[in-house]
Amino acid sequence: MKELTPKKIVDELNRYIIGQEKAKKAVAVALRNRYRRSLLPADLIDEFTPKNIILVGPTGVGKTEIARRMAKLIRAPFIKVEATKFTEVGYVGRDVESMVRDLVNTSIRNVQQEKMKEVYSDAEKNVNKIIVDILVPSKKIKETLKTPFDLFMKPNQPATTTPIELDSEKEQSKKEKREALLKELEAGLLEDRIIEIEVDDDGSKTIGVMQGMNSDSMSFNMNDIFGDILPQKKKKKNVSIADARRILINQEAQKLIDMDQVQEIGIREAEQNGIIFIDEIDKIIGNGNNQGPDVSREGVQRDILPIVEGSTVNTKYGPVKTDYILFIGAGAFHVSKISDMIPELQGRFPISVQLESLTETDFIEILTQTENSVIKQYHELIRTEDVNLIFEEDAIKHIAKIAFLQNEEEENIGARRLHTVMEKLLEEISFYASDYEQEEFIINKDYVERIFNIADKRDNYQKYLL
Repeated sequence: MKELTPKKIVDELNRYIIGQEKAKKAVAVALRNRYRRSLLPADLIDEFTPKNIILVGPTGVGKTEIARRMAKLIRAPFIKVEATKFTEVGYVGRDVESMVRDLVNTSIRNVQQEKMKEVYSDAEKNVNKIIVDILVPSKKIKETLKTPFDLFMKPNQPATTTPIELDSEKEQSKKEKREALLKELEAGLLEDRIIEIEVDDDGSKTIGVMQGMNSDSMSFNMNDIFGDILPQKKKKKNVSIADARRILINQEAQKLIDMDQVQEIGIREAEQNGIIFIDEIDKIIGNGNNQGPDVSREGVQRDILPIVEGSTVNTKYGPVKTDYILFIGAGAFHVSKISDMIPELQGRFPISVQLESLTETDFIEILTQTENSVIKQYHELIRTEDVNLIFEEDAIKHIAKIAFLQNEEEENIGARRLHTVMEKLLEEISFYASDYEQEEFIINKDYVERIFNIADKRDNYQKYLL
């Protein structure tokens, strides 16, 4: 974050999102303020809380993409939730605290993946030895239990083992064979060979305390309670060495990391750097009418208020404070206005940014200038059939014009309209691509006009004009 100045953050967002400069600046400042807060004296850090943001604009203009890209940019724990799935207690839906639990789960998973990358090389060495043991077992071991009771009370402790002595010549031959196999494994020469491995059985069930409860605070896992008593279930699988390596490295890496430390770091990251994006927040805001479903909507707002305001939420990993989590709300606000939100919640979103509808010029830039643009995606997709798809400049301008006109004449769905237009434009090409003999297909303005019959549509519109 030290090098990510607000200007650099905006520059990074420009690679994926066209326009919406006000929104980009707002989120860039919010992110930079988090870094500035970390440099404050200890007695001031707790006083500084994030300034939550509401992004207002029609669908498809980049609200979600801005939040998602900025979280990825700084590698912060991030989740996107739909406000409509939260309802007031007594109605069908999830409780609002579940968004915090989801954020903590995401944060811990991110930390776990980072820690596993750090021990990847050690895990890989262990896995090669495990695979060699499967291919050429070492000394045969005769296992005996001290008492039958040990099977239930100490399942993780090894039984008493008695090695069976082998002939010294056979033992030397086996040792040489193991060393040769290890070299072949490290060189990647045995990846397609099928072996049988034992993997952890993840079929453990979560049991709800009450029927129909979907909150993880009201459920428990059998392994969490009886983890030290019940042995870990195993199952056998026949897989290639390449797949076995991937499965076993994951298991070995998990054994090498300290999960207590992972959970501790994950909770701290969620509390200090977490971002919760609440989409469709306008759907839980009434239009001034206090009858009917608006009563439930206001109830959801009052349930969300303490989370945004700052409270402590109980999770299966321990209590989590929400005081320093950044909340970003987003909605079209066609029917309701921000002023229709209850005053207490309004005050917790002090920054509101209006996003503009996309123009024809914006569509051209989205098609040509963004990273992994729609045209690049379809070009790579068709190239898998050995056909090179070429878009002429006039064709791209015409595609943008068609998308803009369809948004004007029908429902305005923003940049998502480009996917609709491109699917129709390339439908025949995609269908017959595997049968084409030529190596390239050029899409020009004439081809675009022929597919969409714009001239015929204009003639049909004339009879409605006075």
